[in-house]
Amino acid sequence: MSSLHWYQRNFFQTLIRERQVRFGFVVTTLVLIFALVGPLLVPFEPTALIGMTYGPPEGKAFLGYDYIGHDVWSRVLAGGASIIWMTLAASLVALIMGSSLGILAAFARNKIDQFVTWLTDVFMAFPDLILVLLIVSMLGREPWLIVLTVSIAFIPGVVRLARSVALNLVEQEYIEAARILGYSKTYILFREILPNMLTPLLIHLGVMLTWAVGMLSGLAFLGYGVAPPAADWGLMINENRAGLLVQPWAVFAPVILIALFALGTNVLAEGVGRAAARIEEI
Repeated sequence: MSSLHWYQRNFFQTLIRERQVRFGFVVTTLVLIFALVGPLLVPFEPTALIGMTYGPPEGKAFLGYDYIGHDVWSRVLAGGASIIWMTLAASLVALIMGSSLGILAAFARNKIDQFVTWLTDVFMAFPDLILVLLIVSMLGREPWLIVLTVSIAFIPGVVRLARSVALNLVEQEYIEAARILGYSKTYILFREILPNMLTPLLIHLGVMLTWAVGMLSGLAFLGYGVAPPAADWGLMINENRAGLLVQPWAVFAPVILIALFALGTNVLAEGVGRAAARIEEI
């Protein structure tokens, strides 16, 4: 028990000292702030046609105009909110649902475990992007449906991770000691097992954020994401790719921001993993 409490006290101190964690946190936070505050700072209505097709930078439109005359800077400012909230929502839904199913399977150790494992294997047999494209093409492009579909694609991986970690934990001596002392399953789950699962789950969350923003951008690029004329970073890449050599900023600006968010979340997840490994070595 004492080792667990020591781990919890020192984990966040180790995180702060890890350079990768600081770098990833700063980059991710800056992109999040840009996406949240951006819609409040647009100089023009993102859907307004105010310039010529692929017009060059000028005045307030210092990134030029897109394929039908929208101000690129206004659409960049307004286009982050949709893809970022969908990325966060899909990843968090997958984390919550997947970890719940994984823990349930680990605790059950009966037909429930067998069924959850079988269902996970079935879903993991399908490539994530193909599964998402199949569902979205049949059911529509509503944002909530895209979020749900992407989260479904990620849930099997979380289930497998959570089940593996939980199975390892329930066999530890301090868990057996808690059972002998008469602690309830609820107490053991929330006080002993879940705290020990947080680190691998947080690392996987960071990886899922990277995957989700890439998948959502890919869906938009293929025409299965947010519907026009809405402003969305992934959609902007699809809309303006034909004029890349004429007006590159209409493509480069959203690509850079998506890449920064993916970089930040990936480095952050890697840093959390390094910090956890350092504590385990002590």
